[in-house]
Amino acid sequence: MPWNTLLVDDEPLAREGLRMLLARDPEIAAIHEARNGCEAVEAIRILHPDLVFLDVQMPEMDGFGVVREIGADRMPAVIFVTAHDQHAIQAFEINALDYLLKPVTADRFTAALERAKIRLLALPAENAGRQILSLLEGIAAPSRYLKRFAVRSGAKTLLVPAEDIDWIGAAENYVELHCGRSAHLVRAAMNALEKSLDPAVFLRIHRSLIVNVSRIREFQSADHGEYLVTLHDGTRLQSGRAYHDALRSLAANPF
Repeated sequence: MPWNTLLVDDEPLAREGLRMLLARDPEIAAIHEARNGCEAVEAIRILHPDLVFLDVQMPEMDGFGVVREIGADRMPAVIFVTAHDQHAIQAFEINALDYLLKPVTADRFTAALERAKIRLLALPAENAGRQILSLLEGIAAPSRYLKRFAVRSGAKTLLVPAEDIDWIGAAENYVELHCGRSAHLVRAAMNALEKSLDPAVFLRIHRSLIVNVSRIREFQSADHGEYLVTLHDGTRLQSGRAYHDALRSLAANPF
């Protein structure tokens, strides 16, 4: 299928680099460019591209401003391009929206483009709109705690309520969400994820472990200020020494 694309970036060299990468793909029928947010809005309304590579940081109207101006429900498929906005990156990952981190590498670009093609063929356009709306809500209101995760499963996106998660473990550049017998990988950093979770529900017990407090059946003291935490399903997790006080406070009654 021929794809009609739009590159949006205020840096000419950045657009040139993306154009060169796109030009390698024989399925790309047209490559349009916009130098700023205003031009991007006009191009989207006139050209109706299938896929937009949208720079996040631009003067006057940034990438999120473009989405708001068009309307998330009317936006084409988007791959966001960003240089250093860590909060934005976390929001993209949690909402299963793809992004490219500058400087863009050829391998990362190819992978993102192939995933975008699969989503465009498999998912209704309104699904992407809902994901973008969730993204904007997360960016606009970072103090709100996550209610659900969007996780990729092949060409599908599964919505996993945060309350269904028993515990979370670090897995290199990913985290693994454990829900009963199921486990889901999400590309995210533990520190950023911890800040996005309700501390009344989730407790960090190790640098690589976060637990849903309601799933804890018991915990007992171990060596060196650590605890052995047992969940209702029998899962046993070892806490870290640095998190001794957090678990000890959990055992204190509020009266």
